[in-house]
Amino acid sequence: MEVVRNIRFVKVRKEDKLTPSQREFVNDLKHSLEQVELHLQGKIQLQDAHEFLDELEREEAIASK
Repeated sequence: MEVVRNIRFVKVRKEDKLTPSQREFVNDLKHSLEQVELHLQGKIQLQDAHEFLDELEREEAIASK
């Protein structure tokens, strides 16, 4: 999590004091940062913006059925 270590202004309350939605946000953020770290190490390829938007449109189309 080198990316996180380089951000000095990030302070997160102890997880036991977080609401369920805050805990979910923190977990999602951790996962995203791990993905960035793997990408920077060349271990995974991330989606570009077009691929991401296409995926959102497909999910929206499925949800609206």
